[in-house]
Amino acid sequence: MRKIIDQLADLTTDRRDLRLPRGGQIDRLSPISFQFNGITLQGYRGDSLASALLANGVRLVGRSFKYHRPRGILTAGSEEPNALVELRSGPRREPNTRATVVELFPGLEARSQNSWPHVAFDAMAVNQFAGPLFAAGFYYKTFMGSRLKTWMFFERIIRRAAGLGRAAESADPDIYDRMHQHCDVLVIGGGAAGLMAAKAAAGDGLRVVIVDEQNSLGGRLLSERETVAGQAGANWASEMAAALAEMPGVSVLARTTAFGIYDDQWVGAVERVADHLPTPEPHQVRQRYWKIQARKIILASGAIERPLVFPGNDRPGVMMASAVRSYVNRYAVAPGKRAVIFTNNDDGYQTALDLLAAGLEVNAVVDPRTDGGGELAAAVADAGVTVMNGHVVTGTQGGRSIVGAEVMAVDRRTGLPIGDPMAITCDHIAISGGWDPALHLLSHAGAKAEWDLALNAFRPGPGSRADCVAIGAAKGDFELADCLAGGAAAGAAARQQLGYENLATDVPAARQYDSNPLQPLWNVPKGPNGGKSFIDFQHDVTVEDIAIATRESYISVEHLKRYTTLGMATDQGKLSNVNGLALLAAETGNGIPETGTTRFRPPYTPVALGAFVGRDVGDHESPIRRSAMHDWHLQNGAVMGPAGAWVRPQYYLRGDEVEGRLSMDQAITREVTGVRQGVGLVDVSTLGKIDLQGADSAEFLNRLYTSGWKTLPVGKARYGLMLREDGLAYDDGTTSRLAENHYMMTTTTGNAGVVMSTMEWYLQVVWPELDVRISSVTEQWAAMALAGPRARAALQAAVPELDVSEDGLPFMGIVTATIGGAPVRIFRISFSGELSYEINTPADYGSHVWESLMIAGQPLGIIPYGLEAMGIMRIEKGHPVAAELNGQTTADDLGLGRMMSSKKDFIGRILSGREGLSHPDRPQLVGLVPVDGKTRIQTGAHLVASAAASLPKLSLGWVSSSAYLSPTLGHPIALGFLAGGRGRIGETVWGVSPLHNQKIALQVVNPVFLDPEGERLRLSDDSQRGQSIDTTAILTRRSGFAAVLQAGAFGASGPGRPMVRFSIRADLAQLQIDLDSNDAASVAAVEAALNVSLPSAGRANGGGRQARVIWAGPHRWLVVLPADDERVLSLPQALQAAGATVVDQSHARSVIRMRGDMARKVLSKGTTIDLDPCAFGGDDVRLTAAFHAAVIFDARDDGAAIDVFVARGFAEGFWGSLTDAAAEFGYQVG
Repeated sequence: MRKIIDQLADLTTDRRDLRLPRGGQIDRLSPISFQFNGITLQGYRGDSLASALLANGVRLVGRSFKYHRPRGILTAGSEEPNALVELRSGPRREPNTRATVVELFPGLEARSQNSWPHVAFDAMAVNQFAGPLFAAGFYYKTFMGSRLKTWMFFERIIRRAAGLGRAAESADPDIYDRMHQHCDVLVIGGGAAGLMAAKAAAGDGLRVVIVDEQNSLGGRLLSERETVAGQAGANWASEMAAALAEMPGVSVLARTTAFGIYDDQWVGAVERVADHLPTPEPHQVRQRYWKIQARKIILASGAIERPLVFPGNDRPGVMMASAVRSYVNRYAVAPGKRAVIFTNNDDGYQTALDLLAAGLEVNAVVDPRTDGGGELAAAVADAGVTVMNGHVVTGTQGGRSIVGAEVMAVDRRTGLPIGDPMAITCDHIAISGGWDPALHLLSHAGAKAEWDLALNAFRPGPGSRADCVAIGAAKGDFELADCLAGGAAAGAAARQQLGYENLATDVPAARQYDSNPLQPLWNVPKGPNGGKSFIDFQHDVTVEDIAIATRESYISVEHLKRYTTLGMATDQGKLSNVNGLALLAAETGNGIPETGTTRFRPPYTPVALGAFVGRDVGDHESPIRRSAMHDWHLQNGAVMGPAGAWVRPQYYLRGDEVEGRLSMDQAITREVTGVRQGVGLVDVSTLGKIDLQGADSAEFLNRLYTSGWKTLPVGKARYGLMLREDGLAYDDGTTSRLAENHYMMTTTTGNAGVVMSTMEWYLQVVWPELDVRISSVTEQWAAMALAGPRARAALQAAVPELDVSEDGLPFMGIVTATIGGAPVRIFRISFSGELSYEINTPADYGSHVWESLMIAGQPLGIIPYGLEAMGIMRIEKGHPVAAELNGQTTADDLGLGRMMSSKKDFIGRILSGREGLSHPDRPQLVGLVPVDGKTRIQTGAHLVASAAASLPKLSLGWVSSSAYLSPTLGHPIALGFLAGGRGRIGETVWGVSPLHNQKIALQVVNPVFLDPEGERLRLSDDSQRGQSIDTTAILTRRSGFAAVLQAGAFGASGPGRPMVRFSIRADLAQLQIDLDSNDAASVAAVEAALNVSLPSAGRANGGGRQARVIWAGPHRWLVVLPADDERVLSLPQALQAAGATVVDQSHARSVIRMRGDMARKVLSKGTTIDLDPCAFGGDDVRLTAAFHAAVIFDARDDGAAIDVFVARGFAEGFWGSLTDAAAEFGYQVG
């Protein structure tokens, strides 16, 4: 096998050492061994993979997309279309990687792709002989005819034949990251213009960020022999980069590609943090996605050299002239020993001079311009090189590499080759068709490309945002001196526009050459030997393809692109678009400006999906809310499942039970039976809870709900239904009157947020005159429901001093008490249809109260039950939930029409009376039972009159909820909506579910399957007594971080680490106060009660021995002080007396304090706001989102520390995301 590999290797390399003996920016003392296609080769630190391959004589690196033609290295930058390789192996394998941008590292493995069995002998190269069949649009014409059904079959074959690389087949083990950055000036591109712009803009505290895709700043200066300020351009760039890195406020991001400009001056960029390493260090990220928001964007992205189109221009050994200079000057690599230069502009002559300076032969410079070039051309001629003015290259000679060029004279009048072709010996051809400004990012900012006749290229035109400008070569200024001057001017202009005085910036001297204008050369006609002329090298788009598309009337640039795939390869047309548009213009007889161009779109270069996703994988993918009892559930066999953003128990396994269908059925049966016959405890913390206070609270509820609320006594609860404005059911729940002007509303889990925002909207926009203030207290209260005939006995044991008898705590009654020393609210409410009590306690006491109730109910056989059992019991009772309140149903559809008051107005009342919403044949809620008594009814099934009717069947309704097992009734049951359903009780309909291939006969029954009279709501089994609980133990709070908190040092280690320190701020009192900030008297009274002035928006006051008062929104503040502070008990009353509304939120948020050099960087990974000290300093406050959770940032100790307030339910997940982000820097807990 090794012999075969070596023989194949001989076909891809000429086995010459093409490393130059001196020069370059490589480290010759650091050799690096790597592999390409199984052959071990050697390069040096500082090499790219492409330069190392060329140094080892490797010419053939890949195959083209369609024809599988041999492909060699064409460029030296990110625009490379040919040298795409598979890099690394196993789970880190990455396809379609441009060898030109890969930094060589020890042990690098690379393979050619899109070839079989080997790049040197590719069986799919037979496609070349079928070229006429694969012309432009062949797949449309061949496989997509109106009567042909073959495309779906042939698509797989075509994709396999025209594929690119292979993706990894297992999970990527590396870490991808995200970071948000804010700055005053962002300079994209670190070449001469960009460096000057950054230098001119920096200073006086301006934040300047400069990004460049190369591993060091300098741009083209790293590849040229130009001098700046009397020294080598590369040395000048290195000194400038070092000076900028030392300047305060300047950030340099090398190995970082800006790939898109978006709304609000956001720029997307990807930093290749560890791509140049064999594997990242522990906790080191592989790539980082930067989202940078800049007040001013200076685009110094340079220009891309344009290829020349001529027969055989795709053969390995044909290279861009600028790339040849890069390999010679930067990497000390000879692309070959003997060159031919083919150029229509003076820049190509610089390549000839650089090759000569490196001791290489230049056998000819071929220039179609009759008058030739300027000063550089004269220098080449003086060096003894043959300069062939008025000539073109009409073909190449060789197989898998160049051995010669075919040159012919050009008829000055017709532009056609004339005379006999001349063969010039060479092993590489350097081509230059001029330069195209890299307009891509400017186009993202709205600029249109404008054709410049003098430049013969597209330049930035009108339309760009005022805060985004192009400079240097990106603007079309190709002279080095112009780039330096333009960069300095742009940086100074940015300073001035931002309100800063300009600082003196000297523009260094650079030589300018006299030159002659470029002569456009879009296509060299075929010589006598013919051959294909390629425009798009990767997708094999030829000159003939453009002609075919034009003949078939694909004459708009958009249609041309789609029909020929021009510009759709991984380089997105960077090398091919302008030539293609020029040829389209020639074919149609239009000018290039009239032909136009397609708009560039992000990303500028390919971006790995991992970079976009970053750390949002696994548990960090989306925020997860956990109740205060979450850890108890896990410790006691709970199988967790989603409920909105929450996770909650679905059911509980016991002993040796393992998760599976049988065990699930056993657990659900056990739980339903346990509740119906004894007592069970369920976690209902996920229900939305909203606190309402104010003199008009009853009136507000009267308008929200369909039923009346003004007569509800204090200490009682009532069930209510809300409608949308269009009259359809919106949400339901209970609301309790805690005091004369104080209520607490519960909502469904899924609608908690939208109901809260709807209420806010009505109060602020529709009824601002109402004296009502609302607050979400979902996180403040842990909630659990004690249900079953023995529930009263269990509760009585937990609260022996309280009368919980039928008279002491009647249905819908409310009392307050303590359980195990923790304060609780007890509501006599039932969702299961059993005697039930809902117990609310401050969340940090939630697990304590839960465990106390489990102890109290132990002699009674108490059992925890989950969402599955609760769902079955609510279906048995016919209670509607979100599946029934789905935006299509009315109150009457739900059987709740009696709750529609006729004595008052409420939201949705008028439109609920529309004929279509009150028709007797509307689908109405019914119960459904399988006629055979055993078949599961599929949720979503259609209800039809006859399963035998022909399609399409008339749907009479649908199944909304299904209980495949009802332990109480002994057979499956379901709820559904059936046209005229209440009048069809006893009838038989059919449930049809095409997705499950099911047809089942169903009997229509009352939707209340169990206890329609409600007798079980008062059925109490007091034959046994519960167990008393210990009330002498010291009551302690358990914060949202308790389960995950562990003291010690974690993450990356080494000098200077840990760089972030965390400490938990537990046992805090947090009082939310709402107050009209325009009421001067009330403000003064509240400030007197606090002994702290109320801070303005985005600020905080106090701290230390004073209360810390944090701005928490319009007319709202958060008062924070230690929970054991003696003021905690008296302050609420004092604040209420001063006119403020007070809501205790002490358990609603968990608080963590962060310190350290990288604390702000860690937070910037998860939030978009500006956390730089100049924007977020001491006593600043921000209400925002971080790592997908709502947070408050409070800058303490002059900004040296940041307190982070996060909703308690999100705390555990937030901690996981926060510490995951901090691991890169190392962090200390404690």
